[in-house]
Amino acid sequence: MTSFVRTPAGKWLRRYHASSDDPTCRLLLLPHAGGSASYFYGFAQLLAGDIDVLTVQYPGRMERHAEPLVGDIEELARQLTTALVEHELTDLPLAFFGHSMGSLVGYETASLLAGKAHPARHLFASSCRAPSTLHGTAAVRTTDDTIIADLKSLGGTDAALLDDPGMRELLLPILRSDSRAVELYRERPRTPLRLPVTAIHGTDDHWVDLPAAEAWAEVTTGPFELHRMPGGHFYFSDPGHQAQVADLVRSRLLDVRPTT
Repeated sequence: MTSFVRTPAGKWLRRYHASSDDPTCRLLLLPHAGGSASYFYGFAQLLAGDIDVLTVQYPGRMERHAEPLVGDIEELARQLTTALVEHELTDLPLAFFGHSMGSLVGYETASLLAGKAHPARHLFASSCRAPSTLHGTAAVRTTDDTIIADLKSLGGTDAALLDDPGMRELLLPILRSDSRAVELYRERPRTPLRLPVTAIHGTDDHWVDLPAAEAWAEVTTGPFELHRMPGGHFYFSDPGHQAQVADLVRSRLLDVRPTT
C-alpha cells in the first residue's frame, strides 16, 4: 500500500516502503520521461530501511493528472526544491537517483539546494547524457510518431501501451511535454557541485554513448565513478539489474560523509 508524506509536499513525494526509525539519509528517486513514481516501487523496496526512500511524482500524471504538465527541467527542479525546503525534508542528508530525464532533474535540484545551503550528499545519474553534452534548441520538431518510435527503440516499458488508442491518448501529452523538456534543456554556467557523482550506463544504450556518460565527471569537484551495466537505455527495468544497482547505491550512501 502506498503511504504519503503527510505535508503539502506529499503531492510531490511517495513513500512506498517504511524506513527505520532513525534513517541515515534520504534518497529521492526521479523517473524518466513519460514515467511516474510507481516505476520505482520495487527498487524502493530494495533500498528501504536505513535509507528513507521517497519517489518523486511529477505534475500531470497519475493522481496529479489534473495539474498542468511542466515541460521544463529547471522549472521542475525549482518546484521540487521549494517543496523540499519549505516542508523541512532537508533534515536528513539528501541524495538523488535519476533515471534518464530524472537525472537532469536531480542534478538541477542538487544545484539549487547547494545555493540554499542544503548541499546534497550524492547524485546517481542513470541512462542519461551529461548536461554538457545536451544543447537545447529554439524549436522542437519532435512529432508524436517520432516520440513513439524513439520510445520503442529505447525499449521503454510503456511502449506497448501506446498501441492501445485509449492509453495513447492519455500518455502522449505527458511524453510530448517531457520530450520537449529534454530537447530544450541546456546547462547554464554554474559553480560545480561538491559531492560524489555516480553515473550508470547501459552498454547497449544508443542514446547515451560512453563519452556522454563519462562527461558527468564535469559537474562536480567531488569523486566521480562510472558503472556499466549490460543492456540498453532501460537496462534498469530488469529486476536483476535493479538489485545490483541497489547494492551499489546502498554501499555508497551508508558510507557517506558530509562534504567540506
